[in-house]
Amino acid sequence: MNEIDHLTGRLPESLTVTVTHAQLKSGFLGWNRMEQAPRFNRLYFIPQGEGSVIINGVTYYPQPNQLMIMPAGTSQTTFTSPENPYTRYFCHFDAQVGEWPLFHAGSKLYISHAKNPEHVKVIFDDLIHLFQVGGPFAGLRMQACLLNLLACCLEEGGYSDYLKDYMQFTERNKLGDVLRYVQEHIGEPIEIETLADIVHLHPNYFIPYFKKIMGITPMHYVQRKRMEEAKRLLTYTDDSIATVAESLGMQLAHFSRQFKSHAGISPTAYRSCTR
Repeated sequence: MNEIDHLTGRLPESLTVTVTHAQLKSGFLGWNRMEQAPRFNRLYFIPQGEGSVIINGVTYYPQPNQLMIMPAGTSQTTFTSPENPYTRYFCHFDAQVGEWPLFHAGSKLYISHAKNPEHVKVIFDDLIHLFQVGGPFAGLRMQACLLNLLACCLEEGGYSDYLKDYMQFTERNKLGDVLRYVQEHIGEPIEIETLADIVHLHPNYFIPYFKKIMGITPMHYVQRKRMEEAKRLLTYTDDSIATVAESLGMQLAHFSRQFKSHAGISPTAYRSCTR
């Protein structure tokens, strides 16, 4: 069964979300931005103010009591009036369905009027409090808040077919062969030219094409998959660190640097934490 077939009908089980920042802000500063393309998604609730948002060249004018999702990797320009600036609840988040970003970089702004603005504020207040205070179950509760808010935005904005359309997005079918190749050859040298040839594109076109769909470059994706495999080997095998590095086609010193950059701790420390 290929990955597309595997995900169809199992989307809720395959969905993972992570909140990386949450805050309430008001005022002019911190909102006006020109053509940013962040690697994280943004979710906003606007209680008051006026301004505009440009996503991938399309201009929107968010109104009070609206929710909106700015997908990672989209070109984003935002403006708010100095005389009547937006007050905004917001969070940054990552969202994946299996290997696929939930919102792709070629997407639009998802925007909706909240049917119950006070309820949305309560959820956002809880989310911000959990992010600031933390605790042993804060991560789980933040995920619950985020999923509730995402559902409100997509459902109340009339995007009821979003998940169905997501699975039918034809570019994912094309890239599925690329992802499978990476998985099957994770311990071997992987060249951009080889990956590009799978989808019959010149490397210069393949790199932005891949990033548009996945939100990261092909080689960043390869590196991420190698580090995920390294975590699995460190946790479930007794292979030495050098053997793990070799199995991934990496020199030990380079592997150790990359792993620490990815996980925040050394391979030895990671193994100790998971045993």
